[in-house]
Amino acid sequence: MYATSVIFLALSAVNLVCAHGNIQSVTGDRGGNGTALGIKGAVVPRFGKNDDTESDTTVFGGNANNPATNGLGKTTDNGELKVSDLADTMALSGNTLPQVSGDGTGTITGSWRIVTSDGTANNKRGELFAVVDTTGTGQYKDGTQLTATSDMVGHRGNVVQRALQAIGIQKRATNVGADATFSVKIPAGITCTGSDSTSGQSNFCLLKVANNNNNGPFGGNIAFQIAHCSGNTTAEREVPFQA
Repeated sequence: MYATSVIFLALSAVNLVCAHGNIQSVTGDRGGNGTALGIKGAVVPRFGKNDDTESDTTVFGGNANNPATNGLGKTTDNGELKVSDLADTMALSGNTLPQVSGDGTGTITGSWRIVTSDGTANNKRGELFAVVDTTGTGQYKDGTQLTATSDMVGHRGNVVQRALQAIGIQKRATNVGADATFSVKIPAGITCTGSDSTSGQSNFCLLKVANNNNNGPFGGNIAFQIAHCSGNTTAEREVPFQA
């Protein structure tokens, strides 16, 4: 179970923390692969010093309880994220963006990495914020706010403390390093108009998924397309993402 994994991993923690959580990989219900803008893949270790493990985690800043704010955030490695970072993302995950059904049954499913102990879900229901920007530019203020669901248990983005206290750890653990699955249902009627000359992609939306931790918020930006939308720029093959 997820809680068991968190407790086990917490046993190996030796320092106290700041915090981070990020999106390692995503798929659409109609195929395609992706990861969040700025993610570097296997070159960033799952375990280790904070400076090493947190370097590609997106920090959005601003009001932790208002995800509908413009901008793509920043990472330590990249600085301010840009739509043109999509090219590097696709070099990791493949040339077909996540493809989502447009009839209201479509979903984005992904892997959320709890890098440190306040990089987890918003609440005990395992929810995270999600916002779709149909322009593909990071204009989330005008986007459609959704909810990401997961099997994580959190409180304002923190690992629930009683799980750690039960094994004698009274403060937050540094390197959690656990992965959890999340899912976002995409409503019908979404028309994606994003375009990026660097990656050669068109007709994509951006999906922001973030927690509500005051140290961040943390999360990521995912590009996806509505399946079989006329004019989609996709390629003929997919490359599994290597975390």
